[in-house]
Order: sequence, then structure tokens, then C-alpha cells
Amino acid sequence: MSSNTREPKVVRVSQKGQATIPKALREKFGIDTPGEVFVYEEDERIVVEPIPSLEELGGIHADTDRERGDVLDRVRELKREERRREDGRADRLRPTDSEDK
Repeated sequence: MSSNTREPKVVRVSQKGQATIPKALREKFGIDTPGEVFVYEEDERIVVEPIPSLEELGGIHADTDRERGDVLDRVRELKREERRREDGRADRLRPTDSEDK
């Protein structure tokens, strides 16, 4: 039995605002789990878009003033910066020894 990914599906939204992307759509669009997607508003609709893998980004937009892989390197650097910010936030939220007493 094949499922049609063009037919609307009802998806519940949890109290935390979480929704599950139906399996057929995840498979069709190559969305890994766990993974990440872009979510944004466009023309009064919410759009969920797969994030291309780093390998897919390698060399895109390469032209005469850019070497192949520059975009890939920039994406990796942005991911490292994001990880550092998240680690910093986690450190600020972690209780200190003096709070445990």
C-alpha cells in the first residue's frame, strides 16, 4: 500500500509546540531523524524545508573568486559557533556548587 504524500495529513501539536512530520514525507524529502529542518513563514503559510547535508552544499555558489568547498567550510564554522553558544547557555543554566548547599 503506497501512501500519497500530496494528501493533507492531520498532525497533532503538543503543548511544547512539537509536531511529527509524517514518515512518508520524511522519507521522500530525506529528512533524517534526529535531524534539523528550516521552518519559516511564506505567503501566510508555515514552511518546513529540509536542510541540505554538508556534502550537498560542497562547492555550491563556487565562482571565480571562491574555491570549491568555501560554502561548506562556512556552514561548518556557523555550526561550531552555534554549538559554542548553546554550550554557553547550558553552562549558565547549570547549578553551581554554592547553589547545591
